[in-house]
Parts: sequence; C-alpha cells; structure tokens
Amino acid sequence: MTGDNKLTYAHSGVDRNLRAASKTGLAGLQSTYRFSRHGPPIKLPYGMITPIGGGRYADPVIEGVGTKVLIAQLAGRYDTIGVDAIAMAANDVIRSGADVRLLVDNIDLQRSDPSFVDELMKGLVEGAEQAGAPLVGGEIADVPALMNGIRRDRGFHIVVAAYGELDNSGIIRGDDLVPGDVVIGLRSSGVHSNGISLVRRTLFREWGGLYEPADIPEGLQRSVGEEVLEPTRIYVRPIGRIKKYLPSYFNRPKAAVHITGDAYLKFDKLQEASPGTGFEFDNFHPQPIFAAMQSAAGKMGKEIDDEEMFRTFNMGWGFAVVVSPQYANQFIEAMGEGEPIGRVTDTGRITIRHGGKAFDLER
Repeated sequence: MTGDNKLTYAHSGVDRNLRAASKTGLAGLQSTYRFSRHGPPIKLPYGMITPIGGGRYADPVIEGVGTKVLIAQLAGRYDTIGVDAIAMAANDVIRSGADVRLLVDNIDLQRSDPSFVDELMKGLVEGAEQAGAPLVGGEIADVPALMNGIRRDRGFHIVVAAYGELDNSGIIRGDDLVPGDVVIGLRSSGVHSNGISLVRRTLFREWGGLYEPADIPEGLQRSVGEEVLEPTRIYVRPIGRIKKYLPSYFNRPKAAVHITGDAYLKFDKLQEASPGTGFEFDNFHPQPIFAAMQSAAGKMGKEIDDEEMFRTFNMGWGFAVVVSPQYANQFIEAMGEGEPIGRVTDTGRITIRHGGKAFDLER
C-alpha cells in the first residue's frame, strides 16, 4: 500500500517524536533536586530514584489510564479500569527493583454518582490486591468543564501514584548489559493501556474504526469491547518471587522493562545505559486482538504495518527482564513463568524477527 493508506500512532493523534521533544522541557525540574535531603536523585533508564537515608531509596511513579477510559465509557463498563490505573504505576515501580509500598489515586469526574464510583472502586481494590499494596488515600473531584467523554454523565479519568522503596544492593541499573544476555518476556493480557488511540481509530466505529463495542470480529472469542477492556496485567507477584526464591548474590535482573508506550522501542533506553548494545527479538505469540487490528485496517483500505505494531503494542509480552544467559532458567523457575524472547547483541539496533520477516525499529 502507499504511504497515504498507512495507519500509524501519529495518524490517531499521538506524535511520538513531538512527545519526545516536549519531554526535553523536563530538564527544568533539575533545579528542584537541591531540596533532596539525602543527595540528588539517581537517574535510571526509565526514571529516577531518590535517596531517603540509611541506604534506602524511594521510587515514586504517577501514571494515568489514558484514552482507555473512553472505551470504558463507550462500552458502559467501569469495574476493571481501576486495575489498569494501578498496573501502569505499579509495573513502572518494579522496574527499578523497588517493592510497591503504597498507592494513592485521583479520580476526576463529570458528575459524582455513588453507583458509578462504586464500579470504579471495584477495579481499584482488585488492582491493589494484585499489587500487594494498600491504597491509602486520594481525591475525587467533580470537574464537569474538563470532562467531555462519550457519555456526559460518565466522563472521568483516573491517575494513580505508586510509592516504592529499595536499598542500594537491589537497584536494577540496566548499565551492565553485554551481548549474549537473555531477554525473558512475561505474558501480557492483551493490548493493556497503550496505543489505545490507534486501537480506537481502527476497531471502534465511534472514532472511524470498523466495529461497535458488542461486535465480535472474526478471530476473537468475545466482543471487541471486552477484548480491549481486558485489564493490564500487574507483574508485582512474579517479579517479587525473584527476590523470594533466588539467592541474594544473583537475584537482581540486569534490567527490567515495562513494555508500554513505544513498545520495543523502549529498549533504546537500555542502549543508552549500556552503549554499543543492541537487541534482537524472535519469539512472539501475539493475542488475536493484534491481528484483528491489522485486519480491520485492511478492510477499511488502510494498513498498519508490522513495524508500527511493534513500535506501538506489546505484541504479547507486557514485561521483560534481562539476565545473564547462565541464570535464565533459574529466573524463569523463580518467577513461575516467562520465556526467552530475545537477546542482547552488539549491533546497536533493535531488530524484530516475526512472521518470516526481519526489520529494525526506528523512531
């Protein structure tokens, strides 16, 4: 197909290059680091941890659900979206090696409604259970001028803050990768909460896509609304089992990656931390929802090519750890799940091998 027929994340309204350029403005926050009482924050591949004294560090993360809330509104289902909110924050915390200690939420609403809030709470409680951390506070605010959702009486957004702690010996720095190291993937539950703008543009008629929420496309066993609203997996338990079951002298992965926005492009942060390295991935079992997106695009005379799929979606693996090859089996056994999905190389590129094709990912 011609370039005019391609569907990308940018076509759905999310320009990843513009977003990256905008983030350069965050450098202004460095002037606030002087207020840290125990020394400046430590930069890791995917965020900062802050010393809090006694050899301990804090890893606070704030994350939102993004436009997945619009699909919840369209489908009229609100009891799972809280799991996604907690997953996005908790899964980010454990990348550093931290344990999730507590959670706080913020819910903005079009209009307070007790039955609606009760539905939202079901997901938040379930997410806290899976994260193994108390949800100790937050805020519910009525902000009708900000909420212009599919249903005006159900417009909402959820943001969750997760607070983690770790000690110096447990920091996952991601800066000592060498060719031959193994990437172990943990299975995702579907699309999770990333690339949803492109999901909406492709699958839901409300935004120019092909289906109504209750439709069951060929290849799926349930409605497209149910499939997309499947909650994001929370990986606290399998990652926590590493510390529980492996001896302390090697129970820390070299790197940990929450495969969210930008998908396999996210591994370029590890290339920055370990210069000269690359990655090659060759083991994928994407859930049917991913093929349904490409099929829907084709039926509309469009195309989402494989490169865009791997730049945008988890394609079946929602979290990954990088370990020395001699320890790969021990890590898999300790976590109780996982498969080798790729390896560290010396190419300086991120290469995907899937479906008889091989290609490099570029921003």
